[in-house]
Amino acid sequence: MILTVICDVLGKENNGTTIAAMNLIRSMRAKGHTVRVVCPDECRRGEKDFFVTPTLNLGPLNNYLAKNGVSLARADEAILREALDGADAVHFITPFLLTMRGVKLAREMDLPITSGFHCQAENFTNHIFLMNAHVVNRLVYKYFWKHVYRFVDCIHYPTEFIKNVFEHEIGRRTNGRVISNGVDRAFVCAPREKPEEYADKFVILFTGRYSKEKSHKVLIDAAALSRHADKLQLVFAGCGPQEAKLKKRARKLKNPPVFKFFDRASMVNTLNIADLYVHPAEIEIEAISCLEAISCGLVPVICDSPRSATRYFAQSERNLFRCGDSADLAEKIDWWIEHPAERASCSHSYLGYARQFDFDHCMDEMEKMILSNMVEKNEAR
Repeated sequence: MILTVICDVLGKENNGTTIAAMNLIRSMRAKGHTVRVVCPDECRRGEKDFFVTPTLNLGPLNNYLAKNGVSLARADEAILREALDGADAVHFITPFLLTMRGVKLAREMDLPITSGFHCQAENFTNHIFLMNAHVVNRLVYKYFWKHVYRFVDCIHYPTEFIKNVFEHEIGRRTNGRVISNGVDRAFVCAPREKPEEYADKFVILFTGRYSKEKSHKVLIDAAALSRHADKLQLVFAGCGPQEAKLKKRARKLKNPPVFKFFDRASMVNTLNIADLYVHPAEIEIEAISCLEAISCGLVPVICDSPRSATRYFAQSERNLFRCGDSADLAEKIDWWIEHPAERASCSHSYLGYARQFDFDHCMDEMEKMILSNMVEKNEAR
């Protein structure tokens, strides 16, 4: 099969959407399929089967996007047609301008179309200070439906949560499949001795882009309130536009947090020296980073936000804290510090739970979705 994957945003693998896209691309190629990739990443120019589009010029927002390590694609019809010509199927990643034009062209060419659902409305509205404006978020979902998803043969939802949210907001059922993005097989429990600088510290890790909806500040404030504040070492794996503000907020902590982007090998190593994983994000479609943590044996403490699918990973009330409540999070952190036997038991339980997110199984399901949609489309012709 020749599969064309169209990515309005790709960039570095420092966010869930890019990781999901690259995992799909690598997996489908490993299964013997030809995968063409349309994206705005100039660094990909010249690579086999990559079709590089111009970037969208957003004026004063260009620097903001650069801080996130991403660029947005500008729809270029000639490049899209070249990438779609002779393809057996097309899969879209995010519902932005390149995808909107690509969907129209794919329909004109009568190609089988699938698309991922990797963007919550709040991922956009938080940048214009309207994250909590429900009417605006609903309008965003309706815009996505009107310009992309109503033309798609099958939608890939990473969680039942986001499927239900989208269908509720647009007021209709959709043809969709729920398939986790999966946890890469590299993320396994292999405890390591802590480096000397962490030897006497209780290491708490959170992986997430430094942006408002990820709520790093809640964890920083909780660490300051903890009965064990002197021994806490926070590690914030990621990058993003809020870094300077978060570092300023963290000045009150005895132990300065680590702010760093980790490659995969370093991330696995860091997960295996950490003591606890905290996921304070208020907006989340799945949070593979949390699944990676529990796959490495870490007990999670998760925000109970109704706008986050991650809360469904909690096995007990001890694994949840009230959204935005740093005092409640501090109490949960302290309880896990003071009950190491219970933490060890919970860790063991989570290792079994994480098996359902096996990467190979999830990628097999993605291949089945794309192939079955292709067969159904061809039979209907």
